[in-house]
Amino acid sequence: MFEVALFEPEIAPNTGNIIRLCANTGCRLHLIEPLGFDLKEKRLRRAGLDYRDLTVIHRHPDLNALLEYLGSARLFALTTKAHRHYTEARFQAGDVFLFGPESRGLPEAVLNALSSERKLRLPMVPDSRSLNLSNTVAVTVYEAWRQQEFTGGG
Repeated sequence: MFEVALFEPEIAPNTGNIIRLCANTGCRLHLIEPLGFDLKEKRLRRAGLDYRDLTVIHRHPDLNALLEYLGSARLFALTTKAHRHYTEARFQAGDVFLFGPESRGLPEAVLNALSSERKLRLPMVPDSRSLNLSNTVAVTVYEAWRQQEFTGGG
């Protein structure tokens, strides 16, 4: 399946929703520290319901640790600063989708390290700032899974 990576996530309910999404799509979730909440936080548990035990979750002290862990996997960064739409990419099983923190997105240094082909955006109407993080993850994961003809799904 796919790997979902949250860079310094800040809002527990968003991460809880993403835990539930990963459980239902077979994606593995990677949390890159520091986190803006405790994984035992009530709001996280409420949003994730009982899916925490059904989701493979890895914590990484920083982005370099994640990259080392994943090896040669293809990494795509989702950002409002990209020009390429997420539907233009041809995803493969094992691809990694990297999302930034809710309040500020991915740092410029991270984005500058990637080719323009690996930076993707979801289209929005003009003058919109951004979509909710968990919604963006869901749209991206489902497009990638659709491209795989929902392999492994029912």
